[in-house]
Amino acid sequence: MTENPIDLTAALAAVDELWSPRIVASVNDYDVRIAKIEGEYIWHEHSDTDEFFLVLDGTLHIALRDGDGGAQRSVVLDRGSVFVVPAGTEHRPSSPGGASILMFEPNGTPNVGDHHDPLPDHITVFTGREG
Repeated sequence: MTENPIDLTAALAAVDELWSPRIVASVNDYDVRIAKIEGEYIWHEHSDTDEFFLVLDGTLHIALRDGDGGAQRSVVLDRGSVFVVPAGTEHRPSSPGGASILMFEPNGTPNVGDHHDPLPDHITVFTGREG
């Protein structure tokens, strides 16, 4: 990582792929990741860690399920909104019109969580790429 300021606008301009987070910084043992998203992601969960979302641009929807077949609800986050998905909560991010987001996750956390639906072709499993 660099000791220089990070221009998130420039970093996001360099991102071509949807649902493909880039690591822009590290804080202790956490990655600061940015991503461009549009459409629907997959249902997944991170068993042992919370997931922090900050919407930089656009609108992010996060569907949430409590346990197997549990109650489902949805939160809608506009630009500047923050939401934390608690560890062990199954969730599915989506953005009908597209969005740019920033996430905090422990280093090495796979983007598809520990448990997930079958992966469509547009989603690749990885733990982040240097931005």
